[in-house]
Amino acid sequence: MTELTRAQNLLATTILADGHNDLPWALRDKAGPNPVEAVAGVDLTVAQPTLHTDFPKLAEGKLGLQFWSVYVPCEFKGDSAVTAVLEQIEVVYQLAERYPERLRLVTTADEAEAAFADGRIASLLGAEGGHSIAESLGVLRILRRLGVRYMTLTHNFNTTWADSGTDKPEHDGLTEFGREVVREMNRIGMLVDLSHVAPSTMRAAIEVSSAPVIFSHSSCRAVNDHPRNIPDDVLAQLPGNGGVAMITFVPAFISAAVTEWDNQLRDAMTAAGQEFLDLGQRGRFAETWDAPPKPKATIEDVVAHIEHAREIAGIDHIGLGGDYDGVGELPVGLEDVSTYPALIAALMERGWSDEDCAKLAGRNTLRVLRDVDAKL
Repeated sequence: MTELTRAQNLLATTILADGHNDLPWALRDKAGPNPVEAVAGVDLTVAQPTLHTDFPKLAEGKLGLQFWSVYVPCEFKGDSAVTAVLEQIEVVYQLAERYPERLRLVTTADEAEAAFADGRIASLLGAEGGHSIAESLGVLRILRRLGVRYMTLTHNFNTTWADSGTDKPEHDGLTEFGREVVREMNRIGMLVDLSHVAPSTMRAAIEVSSAPVIFSHSSCRAVNDHPRNIPDDVLAQLPGNGGVAMITFVPAFISAAVTEWDNQLRDAMTAAGQEFLDLGQRGRFAETWDAPPKPKATIEDVVAHIEHAREIAGIDHIGLGGDYDGVGELPVGLEDVSTYPALIAALMERGWSDEDCAKLAGRNTLRVLRDVDAKL
């Protein structure tokens, strides 16, 4: 039996959970902000070459549980951010209604396992960017009532209450209101997501949180020194906290060569008076930028981050968060959601047991969901 066959067999009976997929925003990009039109505009039952995610690819990839990102760009502020996050939540509801034989909205680990047993992809919601609550604990509670299971405290820019990893520090991590947000998330059973935030924010949130935290899509700073990655001292706190670091596949985060290319792009944009952290500006600028070809990350880069996270945090505190449809391209060997078995097979080739691969694939993520709910 080849390792790929072994990986496919494992994922036929073990839930593969992914912490972050931006398909809802990709659909909005194609068809506009009306959730009905966004979902109706693309037939996901057939291959979609311009998307990383469709149902043929998902079936090949053996995905069992997906946190769909209800992402809101940082240029949305105040009421417009709240409106946008509600629209994106409705996109996921529309997806589940249009494809009931393939997706099932769930909010708990038990519901996820039942959906998997019924041949459905267990679908949960994750809000990316604390600006989407517009400084309102009331909005935070509403998002939880609508089924949102995690919130990323920041995106690329600071909020008024938390520092982002890619912005200039303002708050030494969290303000007192930021700490109140974390405590309220604990109280209502919303996972605290520390991807995108500054190391000071990571440390402050872990200190405040009485429940396990997650990193929905981050990798390891010791392997590649990128501000979106997790420092070793924070990884080392996960066993005590009970949380999980979901290793991401984003080339700029995992590959030093791609990070250097991105740094050159940032410098060129700064010289041209443009904002690198604005993803829309970045994409438009890169299309016309006269630069050397962008290097390619590989599946081996992702393996290196996974193995480092295992060494520091331990096998019980790692998972996967690909960020499919949230970036323009993915590593060679992990080009779309069909490729998860290839990653598991690569780890098996390095001596990983089926039990350890099952923990990485989804058991750790399900355990965190249960642990957070147990504290309610």
